[in-house]
Amino acid sequence: MDSTNILRQFEALHPKLIDLSLDRVYRLAEDLGNPQNNLPSTIHIAGTNGKGSVLAFLGEMLRADGNRVHEFISPHLISFHERIRLSTKGKTRKISENQLIDILERAQKANENREITFFEITTLAAFLAFSETPSDYLVLETGLGGRLDATNIVQRPELCILTSISMDHANFLGDTVEKIAGEKAGILKSGVPCIVAPQKEEVLDVIEARAAGLDCDLKIAGRDWDAFEQAGRLIFQDHNSLLDLPLPRLAGRHQIENAGSAIAAFTRLAHDKVDESSIARGLTQARWPARLQRLEEGALFDLVPDETEIWVDGGHNPAAAQTVSRYMAELEDRVSRPLHLIFAMMAGKDAAAYLNCFKGLAEFVATVTIPNQSGSYDAPSLKKTATACGLNSDAFTSLKEALSNCGKRNAHPPRILICGSLYFAGQVLELNDCAI
Repeated sequence: MDSTNILRQFEALHPKLIDLSLDRVYRLAEDLGNPQNNLPSTIHIAGTNGKGSVLAFLGEMLRADGNRVHEFISPHLISFHERIRLSTKGKTRKISENQLIDILERAQKANENREITFFEITTLAAFLAFSETPSDYLVLETGLGGRLDATNIVQRPELCILTSISMDHANFLGDTVEKIAGEKAGILKSGVPCIVAPQKEEVLDVIEARAAGLDCDLKIAGRDWDAFEQAGRLIFQDHNSLLDLPLPRLAGRHQIENAGSAIAAFTRLAHDKVDESSIARGLTQARWPARLQRLEEGALFDLVPDETEIWVDGGHNPAAAQTVSRYMAELEDRVSRPLHLIFAMMAGKDAAAYLNCFKGLAEFVATVTIPNQSGSYDAPSLKKTATACGLNSDAFTSLKEALSNCGKRNAHPPRILICGSLYFAGQVLELNDCAI
């Protein structure tokens, strides 16, 4: 049996995809010998946006400093193997098929067909691999929320990081940003320091209140550290140092903020023995697919005119849309091109709030239903939403049809942004045969 078949069986173990609770997790963890208690030094990351980028930057910095690093992310883009990245021969690589089958089968046997969500059982399987493969660090990304996320059974991380927090997953985490902040800040642990990215005042109030009750040392952006761009360089400053660094490889001004969080974390882990060259290498070598990623070549370019730009971004909430639209506006200021969106989104997300960020910027919106995702908005309903937002829009039956149409709408090669869903972004990268 291959890993795909086992994972398909895991999907049937619980009637809900998401059911936030730690009871099932602790039960299975006990049956597996509590692998969460035998992990490498763990950096636990929660937040609404920026988690993956911070993980990518920090992982590269730690490796450049000579450390072995495991990484855990979700969701994956193309293959489940992407979620579990193990330190192997000085690098961090996707888990092999044989090792993945081994840990999944062990988790399956221990669970004895009892009710548990897909994310819960696969997280515990990942903990088996992380606990049994030598490493210096594990950079651990939450799945959803924090307080009741399966990753939160790790009781003594070395460091926590809270990235930017905004409205998302309101049906699970709460209908106000303060409630969501409370759930995200649930990863804070007594005596464990935490790096805090720039936050809205009401979010920071929630984080500080929780930290005060836990004697948790916060290092807060704007108070304890700053990161900003100056003369084509990234400047990082805290109470101990002023670093003049190269700009991040990842696109967008928001990556300055994410890089700053990673640098603040790295300097804390290094206990002030900071190797500036390791930070610089981390900034310039980090990769994070489907986040403002410009495609360079591949099968999708056969569908559009020469010199067409194709960008992919998997962000799916209003804060992500603001970030992406700001970057597209900056590109327009530098090199003017008609901007066309190819837009798909999972149901339950705020499509109108996302699309409103592109009013006056996007010339056309092509809507698409995400293939093989029963929880996707259908293309016609997204078209209605886009039209109601004042955007010129039409619905299409496939990505290829939408791309072809966008390529023909103008006399000049367009700038095409494929956006709205990580699931959709993963399919795009797979169709274009992009390496992950």
